[in-house]
Amino acid sequence: MKKQLLIDKIEQKIGYQFKNQKLLVQALTHSSFINEHRMKRTDDNERLEFLGDAVLEVISSEFLYHKYPNKPEGELTKMRASMVCEPTLALCARELDLGEYLLLGKGEEATGGRKRESITSDALEAIIGALYLDGGFAIAKEFVYRYILNDLENKQLFYDSKTILQEIVQRDFTDTLNYQLIEETGPDHNKEFRVCARIGEMVVGEGIGRTKKAAEQKAAYEAILSLQKRK
Repeated sequence: MKKQLLIDKIEQKIGYQFKNQKLLVQALTHSSFINEHRMKRTDDNERLEFLGDAVLEVISSEFLYHKYPNKPEGELTKMRASMVCEPTLALCARELDLGEYLLLGKGEEATGGRKRESITSDALEAIIGALYLDGGFAIAKEFVYRYILNDLENKQLFYDSKTILQEIVQRDFTDTLNYQLIEETGPDHNKEFRVCARIGEMVVGEGIGRTKKAAEQKAAYEAILSLQKRK
């Protein structure tokens, strides 16, 4: 994809037109692209990710402080962690199809980098940093509210899916919950795991992830949704 077309598409996707479009390009530039093209190390998105992470923490902290006036600090901290953790941010990045717009090295692209949660979540934070520099705190806040703090209950459910499913099974079933590895594919540096969640012998959800833990989390989330439909 040509650079200007990439810029136009992602600006349309996020609903903001950058005054300094170089910031947006940098936010989408992974270190593998920099290394491959022998560019300056500081031209990748890691510095913007560093800034965006701090901006996101302030915005999410303020949001929770006002939304839950009666919750103690410990509960607010746990909720914030669930909102800004890598899997949740990667979920938000998928809703934006962010992986499609990244500038990656050929090796990283060949090994599935566009779908790698660590890469897409970092890029999302880099975009927050770029928005903050280009448009100020209000613009960054609007983006975070629109794409990260929306549908909060569902994101909380996703983050806590294994714990919530365990509680449901203990409450409603006599059989125990277990996870079974169905399939493991790909080379060592790019594994993909498919796992099912079972109550006794009954399969209630399946998930695919780059780690067994991520696959189990997704399987648990699908299981919760399936059990809710049955009710």
